[in-house]
Amino acid sequence: MSVMDKLKDMLKGHPEQTSKGIDKGGDYVDKKTEGKHSGQVDTAQEKAKDKYGHGEGQGPQQ
Repeated sequence: MSVMDKLKDMLKGHPEQTSKGIDKGGDYVDKKTEGKHSGQVDTAQEKAKDKYGHGEGQGPQQ
């Protein structure tokens, strides 16, 4: 099992913490880019939450 597989398994096992991390990461990118790419960052956050965290009030897809 590769490191990436282990990381993905850990992310799926803790959706609430993963969701918070995704939000913090997106906020960091928005701050560093001064909001120039906020639309793309928001889309990436939503997709990551759908896959690993709580996306749209639901748990992670498995």
